Amino acid sequence: MRPAAVTAVPPADGLGGGGVQYELKLDGFRCVAFARGDRPAVLQSRSGRDLAPEFPPIASAVARLPEGLVLDAELVAWRAGRFAFEELLHTRQARAAAPDVALGLIAFDLLALPGRDIRRLPFTDRRRLLLAALADVPPPIQPVMATTDRAEAMEWMARLADLGVEGLVCKAAGSPYRPRGAGRAWVKYRRSDTVDATVHALTGPATRPYALVVRLDDDRILLTTPRLTPVQSREIAEAAAPLLGPPAVDPGHGPVHPLTTPLRAELTLTGRPPTAAFVRLRGD
Repeated sequence: MRPAAVTAVPPADGLGGGGVQYELKLDGFRCVAFARGDRPAVLQSRSGRDLAPEFPPIASAVARLPEGLVLDAELVAWRAGRFAFEELLHTRQARAAAPDVALGLIAFDLLALPGRDIRRLPFTDRRRLLLAALADVPPPIQPVMATTDRAEAMEWMARLADLGVEGLVCKAAGSPYRPRGAGRAWVKYRRSDTVDATVHALTGPATRPYALVVRLDDDRILLTTPRLTPVQSREIAEAAAPLLGPPAVDPGHGPVHPLTTPLRAELTLTGRPPTAAFVRLRGD
C-alpha cells in the first residue's frame, strides 16, 4: 500500500472523514517482515527481493516474533545521532565494522496475526493490534511515532528534521489495507529544503525551455523537474536570451543551450536522490 504525494499536510477531516493518523516519514528501505517460526524470517522489499541476508540483526529480531506475524515497516539506519540512509547502501560487512551504526525496523502497520489476515480491518484497529503485538518487543523493532493531533505532528516534523525525519505519512482512520494502491486514503507530505543554485544550460527550445541544468553550491549537477510552467519558461527565456552560447550536447542531459554566464536560481530539493524544482530566478 503506497501513499500518494501531497503538497500540504491534510487536516484531521481531510481524508474522507473519520479522522487521520499522522506518522513520521522515515528515510529507509520499505519492507514487509514475515515471522515464520522455525523457518528464516523474510524481509520483502517493494521489488519482491528478500533483504534478510543483507540485514541479519533485523532478520534475527523478526524471527523471534510469534509465527505468522506480518509487519509493514521501514528498515532504517542510525549514525551519529541521526537517521543515515546511506549506511543501508553499504555492505553488511562494512556496517558490522562501524561500531556507531545501528539498524532498526520501524513498524507502521500490522497485516496479519498468527493464523489471521487482518488487512480488511480499519486502520485504527490494525494500529491498536500492532501496539499490542509489539508491547513487549525490544529494539531494534518498534512502532512508528504517530498521533491524531495535526499540530503535534507538525511540531514533531519541525523538531526532528535535523535527525533526518523526511515528513509525515497521513492515513485515514477507517482505511483497510489495499495492496495494489492506497488511493487518497494514505498520503505522504515531504518537507522540502530551499537552496540556491546556478543555471548552466536550458533544455528544449531556447525560447520556451522545458527544464534547467543547474549546479548546486556543493557542485552536484541536476536537471529540474517537473517541466517548467509556461510562465516560468517565458521568464527564463527572456533572462537567458542575451547569455546563450552555441547549442551543445550534454553527456548526461542530451541537447542543451549552454549559458555563457550562469544565472542564479532558487530551487526546492526533495527526496533521495534529490529532485530539484525551480522556484524563481534570483536578482543576484
